Amino acid sequence: MAINLSETSSRKGRSRLSTSMSEINVTPLVDVMLVLLIIFMVTAPMMQSGIGINLPQAETESAPAEEGLTLTITADGYIHIGESVINVNLLERRLLEYFYNKDKKIVYIRADRNLSYGQLIQVLDIIKKSGIEVVGLVTEPLEKPTTKKRTG
Repeated sequence: MAINLSETSSRKGRSRLSTSMSEINVTPLVDVMLVLLIIFMVTAPMMQSGIGINLPQAETESAPAEEGLTLTITADGYIHIGESVINVNLLERRLLEYFYNKDKKIVYIRADRNLSYGQLIQVLDIIKKSGIEVVGLVTEPLEKPTTKKRTG
C-alpha cells in the first residue's frame, strides 16, 4: 500500500486556495469615506474664519491689492502676518526679511477700530524704519441706512 504524498498535498493545497480566495468587501470602506467627506465639508468653512477684527468704516472703499504685505492688528495689539502672530519687537526684522530684494515695498494695515492710536503709530513707525514708504489703511465700506417709504 503506497501513498503518493504529492497527490494528497496538492489536493489539499488546491482546496485551500479555492476556499481561502475571497473578494474584499469595499462597501464598509466606501461608507466610512463618505462619512469623512461629509464631516470635512461641514467643518472646513468653520476653520477658515480668519482673524476677527472690526475694521473702521469709510465712505470710500479701500481693499489691499494683490501685491504687498498685509498686517492685521487686533484690538488687543497683536500683530498678524498671515496667520502667524509677530512680536512688535521683531516686526522690523521680519519686514526687512520679507522685502529683501523687492522693488515694490507696500504694506497694508488692517487695524481694529478699537486699537489705540498710540499702538497704530508705533507700528507705522516700525514700518517706516524698515524702509517702506507706501502704507495703505484697509477699511470696510460704510453701511448706508435703509430708507423706508411712508405710505399714508
